[in-house]
Amino acid sequence: MGATAGAVWGRAEQQDFRSRVRGTLLGAAVGDALGAPVDGLTLEGIREAHGAEGLVDLAFGHGRRGSVTHLTQLTLFSLDGLIRAQVRRDTGAWHPPTDLHRAYRRWAATQSDWGPDERRKDDGWLAREEWLYARRDPARACLIGFGDDIMGTLDAPKNPGELGPEAAARSAPFGLLVGWEPQLVMQLAVECAAQTHGHPTAYLAAGAYAVIVHALARGESLDGAVQRALAILAARPGQQPVADALQYALGAVRQGMPTPGRVEELAGDGTAEGLLAVAVYCALVGDDIRHGLCLAVNQGGPSGVAGALTGGLLGALHGETALPPAWLAELEGRPTMLALADDFAMEMTQGPALHGPAGSAPGWLARYPRA
Repeated sequence: MGATAGAVWGRAEQQDFRSRVRGTLLGAAVGDALGAPVDGLTLEGIREAHGAEGLVDLAFGHGRRGSVTHLTQLTLFSLDGLIRAQVRRDTGAWHPPTDLHRAYRRWAATQSDWGPDERRKDDGWLAREEWLYARRDPARACLIGFGDDIMGTLDAPKNPGELGPEAAARSAPFGLLVGWEPQLVMQLAVECAAQTHGHPTAYLAAGAYAVIVHALARGESLDGAVQRALAILAARPGQQPVADALQYALGAVRQGMPTPGRVEELAGDGTAEGLLAVAVYCALVGDDIRHGLCLAVNQGGPSGVAGALTGGLLGALHGETALPPAWLAELEGRPTMLALADDFAMEMTQGPALHGPAGSAPGWLARYPRA
């Protein structure tokens, strides 16, 4: 396992990659912010509240427009954990699932502490961002999974009956490991998903989502990305529900104009494979990113997750400049997201210049401690 060596990256490739990293993170966050205020409402309820066309713009949630939920918070800590894993690799300690679990435990602290604890010198910079210390409807499975130091594994997963889509919704960053083979991307996403969502359908949906993002970040088409995920899934025990959902999404594209009813049909009971299907379908049929996101969230299932998963795909596919600027302007935490995305892109393309045999940048190790 490893990131692409710096010598492979030309300047144009680095700029394209950074745009896709930013697009993935901001797209997922915008989708979360768009959908979360209508979570739990039926389609009729959404239309009663927002008009006959449903939700077509950011709405108020948690006291403002553009606020994000625990889905975005955990996605940020996924990126943070991946950077820290790369930095710690210099020490000879190389077990990314453990580094991700530590990152997610730092998120768990934001859900119980009043604010950053300056005494924890190994927290790094992200855990000191005060705006993250807000409890935004965290899924019970996430609170339980990250509630103690015991890390769930595939052999002993946390919440083994949990079918929810929240683990998939924090898994886009694994797909941004573009120097990794897709099989390894899936393995890491699956292992990290099992820390909270122990049912095979939930953790394989997370793995499939990461592989799709991975292919998009490497410049492949969305249809080709889904086919790649299906091929890698085929060897996994328990993969049938996820594979069936992806095939169903691809088939639905050919069934005429997209409708909220079709999206609800794909979403099913709101479990991981259904929301993955919604994201693939809406990303494929949307006229543009705004339309694809609105299509994803205007349904009676978990709209925030649907928006986040769809936004991550569209952002990875098109890059940050394709995202609706008016929504980005109001997005909570955007400066943090941009800094983290750029740090991730820099680590993945120029890591040896930041920490390596030739020496280390003290500022980098203060942001991402090896501890």
